Amino acid sequence: MSHWHFIAIGGHGMSVLAEIALELGHRVTGSDQVEGEEVLRLRARGAHVDLGHAPEQVTGADVVVVSTAIPASNVEVVRAGELGIEVVHRSEAMTRLTAGRPFYAVAGTHGKTTTSAMLAVALEGAGCDPGAAIGGTVTSWSAGSRVGTGPFVAEADESDGSFLRYAPRVAIVTNVEEDHLAHYSGLAEILDAFEAFTARVTDDGVVVACSDDPGSLEIARRAHASGVRVRTYGRDAPTAADGAPLAVEHLRLTDVALTGTDAAATIALLGPDGDVRHAPLTLRVAAPGLHTVLDAAAAWAAAVEATGLAGGRAVAEALEGFTGAGRRFELVGEADDVRVVDDYAHNPTKVASALAAGRLAAGDGRVVALFQPALFTRTRDFAEEFALALDAADAVVVCDVFGSREDPIDGVTSALITDAEPDERAERGAMPFRLVPDRLEAAAQTAALAGPGDLVMTIGSGDVTLLAPVVLAHLRARAGEPAERA
Repeated sequence: MSHWHFIAIGGHGMSVLAEIALELGHRVTGSDQVEGEEVLRLRARGAHVDLGHAPEQVTGADVVVVSTAIPASNVEVVRAGELGIEVVHRSEAMTRLTAGRPFYAVAGTHGKTTTSAMLAVALEGAGCDPGAAIGGTVTSWSAGSRVGTGPFVAEADESDGSFLRYAPRVAIVTNVEEDHLAHYSGLAEILDAFEAFTARVTDDGVVVACSDDPGSLEIARRAHASGVRVRTYGRDAPTAADGAPLAVEHLRLTDVALTGTDAAATIALLGPDGDVRHAPLTLRVAAPGLHTVLDAAAAWAAAVEATGLAGGRAVAEALEGFTGAGRRFELVGEADDVRVVDDYAHNPTKVASALAAGRLAAGDGRVVALFQPALFTRTRDFAEEFALALDAADAVVVCDVFGSREDPIDGVTSALITDAEPDERAERGAMPFRLVPDRLEAAAQTAALAGPGDLVMTIGSGDVTLLAPVVLAHLRARAGEPAERA
């Protein structure tokens, strides 16, 4: 057995790989900056985890595992190089540690976490004992990982091209849009990368793609043309570039019903010639939004590869019990008759989808959005698109850019978004966007804007999630409620 060392071992993706390594009998060590729940659990299982990074911590390791967020200058990475220890990306470690298990990879510009969580829960409910590495907490597990012994479900990250290391049995493509332009030159190169990803599907595998999304449909066309088996899903029937029917299996969604608390549709699996492969049944999930029921359809279309079509009803029943993924329209709390929801949406399409779900959930109330753009490059490239998406909210507060792994770019601030506020907003008398760079002040102003019956949404992939409890605290103080009240 080998000695695996994981840098930033407490992250969702890293921790499950460390658990799998332990399950296989390997020696596991690691380092992290925070002693969180994952670190404590790994220690209880036998891993040695140090807090902080130090060169001596990699001594004796056979393999050091890193993510894209770990720079080459990290002292443990540098020391591993000096000692001749192999340093591999997390995606490569995943392929090695899950070798021999059917691999279900979920890719797409957005929707990866929710779809992965749904798929893992569906497989679990259908008795397939899946493993999973998901970039967020699965609510019913109170964790983002599961070791299991059956198919392994993981998000396939296109942002740095690392998804091209996988050879999946099932490859889901939820959507393909322009994003991560620090890595890609534009949409054409992104489409080529997704095409290369689907080309890596095993000979007995399948590509599951959304026919409602132009980018995903294009990938379905390319995969089908290259001889890969394709199963599409969506309200729209899949078509070739000339508009003719695309002869692939299709999970057709009809009778879509959306409320403020759930989403449902009738699904039926059709063969390439339109013959019914699986009789219609109801697919329902306890979360709002069209994107939610589409993600559930993707999970169903992928899960029946493991269960067989005979397991389709069991998969649908398992999905009905899906209670959500952390930071995906997650209810944080309620105070002074105002609900506060946190959502990870970080590109324009996802922000628009989140706000559409918020509109359903708010009913007669208003939607008040606190948005934190993530990454300077994304803010620079999509400021106008963000402004258009945010226009769906009744009140909008925008705080400073969350830079994450990027250095600041001259002239790129959140003002690019607020300055791009659509003219129609003022014309219809809507409240103008507010630029409030300071995070805590932004949370205070967001709470002040919300009234009885309103829905507040903290939106973004950065640390804006920490502001949801701050907004709640202001609302509780305003109502004279105890600050610690759940």
